[in-house]
Amino acid sequence: MKPNPIALLRLARTDGIGPLTFRRLMARHRDAGAALAALPALSAGRAAPYRAPPESEARREAAALAKLGGRFVFLDDPLYPPLLARLPDAPPVLAVLGDASLLAAPAIAVVGARNASAAGRRIAEELAESLAQKGLSVVSGLARGIDTAAHEGALRTGGTVAVLPGGVDIPYPPENAALAARIAARGAVVSEAPLGTVATNRHFPKRNRIVAGLCLGVVVVEAAHRSGTLITARLALEQGREVFAVPGSPLDPRCRGSNDLLRQGAHLVEGAEDVLDHLPEAPRDTPLFDLRNRPDIAETEPDGLGPPPEGVGEILDLIGLSPVSVDEVLRRCHLTAPELQAVLTDLELEGRVALLPGHRVVRSANG
Repeated sequence: MKPNPIALLRLARTDGIGPLTFRRLMARHRDAGAALAALPALSAGRAAPYRAPPESEARREAAALAKLGGRFVFLDDPLYPPLLARLPDAPPVLAVLGDASLLAAPAIAVVGARNASAAGRRIAEELAESLAQKGLSVVSGLARGIDTAAHEGALRTGGTVAVLPGGVDIPYPPENAALAARIAARGAVVSEAPLGTVATNRHFPKRNRIVAGLCLGVVVVEAAHRSGTLITARLALEQGREVFAVPGSPLDPRCRGSNDLLRQGAHLVEGAEDVLDHLPEAPRDTPLFDLRNRPDIAETEPDGLGPPPEGVGEILDLIGLSPVSVDEVLRRCHLTAPELQAVLTDLELEGRVALLPGHRVVRSANG
């Protein structure tokens, strides 16, 4: 059966349907229209029923993206980036401006501080230029500082991918709108957010997981302690990707996080060869909706979707303002370990909990 892009977009944009539930629905029904038809029955007993956006709204978004020269790439589409697809919480849909085929190319992320030093920006620019010249796609987040330098360097010799926190029609920061247009002309600009989405704080960690997920590895050039860049590095480690760091002055607070990565075992980078020498081969793909090959997201009940990972109330009740071990939360909740980890990742991306060293978790003040 030929996929229905409007039905897929409606399912992906349904309130309460996150990436894991999207996969479960598609694995069970194999068709987005059938999955949408099943939502009323699945909503029974939920405080907030699943409500898909009307077809007219989905068509308006699709038409607006086409007018910009873009397209949607859905999970299980041949153009969907294969490395990103391996994430249990891979976005069900990406909006893409530019060359969507570039998303499947071997890629390396170059990320770092927004208030980068002149030396840090130069290193990022030259490193990205060299890596692009070697045939790697350079991925970054279009942010000020290191991200901007990485995109600029890569554009000199090859391809680059910019992952936006908001809609692809609203480049962030605004002063990088011209750079985003150049990337769309020679590379790709992508986002999981609907068109018209203005970036807020909660969008940036979600953006960072895509940056890490697209790549074989992540290079950190200047990162302060507890910075968003370090979230990208940690997500890369959790995804089984390589982590690299450029050493910096111990006197510069912008380098404390990146230097700490080196102490923890990240590969030291002084040039492109240091990255190329440690990049793994891309893993072999598995069918995205064959849950027998995906034990991390496998169904746990034969006649349903299993415990919904998006139901976070029980988990939040178990997490207080004092740190608690994740194992203790697991013992007291009804979720499996992979499901709990998925919920905790979503909550951390939303800024509602913080994952701490020692496999502990704590509720954020705004959680």
